[in-house]
Amino acid sequence: MSEIDAQTVRKALADLPRGVTHGEDVHPKQVYLPQSHLKAMDPNNPLVTGMRGSGKTFWCAALKDRAVRRLVDRLSSRSTRLEEMRVWTGFGVRPSADEYPGKDVLLQLVKSGVEPKTIWRTVLARQIAPMDHPLLGNASWPARAKYVVENPESIKRMFQDRDDEFDARGRYSLVLFDALDRCADDWQYMHRAIRGLLQTAMEMRSYKRLRVKVFLRSDQVEAAEIADFPDASKIVFSMVELNWPRNELYGLLWHVLANGESGSDIRRFLGGKWGRVKVGDQMLFHAPRGDETTQREKFHAIAGKRMGTDHRRGFPYAWIPNHLGDTKKRVSPRSFLEALREAADDTAERYPEHGRALHRDSIRRGVRKASRMRVAELQEDYPWVHRLLDPLKGMVVPCQFEEIEQRWGNDRVLNRMTEEVEQDAVKLPPRRIERGPEGVRQDLESLGVFFRMDDGRINVPDVFRVGYGLGRRGGVTPVQ
Repeated sequence: MSEIDAQTVRKALADLPRGVTHGEDVHPKQVYLPQSHLKAMDPNNPLVTGMRGSGKTFWCAALKDRAVRRLVDRLSSRSTRLEEMRVWTGFGVRPSADEYPGKDVLLQLVKSGVEPKTIWRTVLARQIAPMDHPLLGNASWPARAKYVVENPESIKRMFQDRDDEFDARGRYSLVLFDALDRCADDWQYMHRAIRGLLQTAMEMRSYKRLRVKVFLRSDQVEAAEIADFPDASKIVFSMVELNWPRNELYGLLWHVLANGESGSDIRRFLGGKWGRVKVGDQMLFHAPRGDETTQREKFHAIAGKRMGTDHRRGFPYAWIPNHLGDTKKRVSPRSFLEALREAADDTAERYPEHGRALHRDSIRRGVRKASRMRVAELQEDYPWVHRLLDPLKGMVVPCQFEEIEQRWGNDRVLNRMTEEVEQDAVKLPPRRIERGPEGVRQDLESLGVFFRMDDGRINVPDVFRVGYGLGRRGGVTPVQ
């Protein structure tokens, strides 16, 4: 490498973050703002969706931090004045019994006859009400919900008064809802809860300054059950989806490297005009929006131009995202950075004298490591998936679906799972399991794990195929 020392870039890549925060703390220096994600920060967009690892919890946490909102204001051409918003949490990753009811309390309220819409309206009232409002004198969620039901005029007047206050100041009030997969253990109750929340979000749009923002996984929005109320289309069809196209994945990489320990060397290597924003006592650099041709040239300068001895094996710039995408070509930025970090570590260990920062064989090992991480994430969200994929280990895809059915039948996978579902022993089971193998196939397709080819055969994208030990001619070697 003539433009920058390979060891410098390799160390910077090895220091890439291992994951994205799942908590409440987001430092402004972590913020890389794709243009498409800017809409997700706007209080007037109530529904934000995305795959696991796309940034839902990150942006939810970011909106709670005034310093981050100030940074977004400075980076944005919009005039939403995010810094001055008042932000509350209506449901989230961390339990907070006083701010919002947990899963068990939600279930108790629903079973006692309280509509989900009323529950979420109670949560909003609890957050927005002034300190002297009678609602706050109730210490439990059943008592608060009862007050809301019995005093609709009082609650409506309180919302209007608070809306007038915020409007007079030119500020928004925003209540955030995230991690809704934790609000129920079965799809029926989850869909009811989400439907009620979207109804509440729709009703709050009648106010000028009171807003609700809901972060949902993509599969949670697919069900028709959540959108069968008047004007639901106004929310569902205006939702913001957190996507990471290839140019934004590399933009994130440059951003992280440019603000790391070797940032000055990286910025000189990348070239272009860098934006600077003062954050506290630190300077934050923002990457210029380069075209993909420039991005490709820079990345190939640190990783080489080919994944093999000739072009037929692919080019690293495209090869990595292609092998990390699901059936819908969605790539998690977390797995992308993990693949590069692991590739740098592996290169340093196995090929320390290599002339590039990354060796092509190390890139393959990095993708395998990222694949294992994606599989682990999938199992966290859908514990039943590994029970369907584990029996397929060693199969070569694409294959006929009948071969998969046979494996499932030999292990009695669906029979046992159906029995457990009937006993309520499986959290968020396959939604279509009552339809048998065909229904489960559809569930796996909706998750981006299976896809059908034109000839009807089933294929599995590399990011899951490798992690679950399935083979494919010419593909990345499965994890052993």
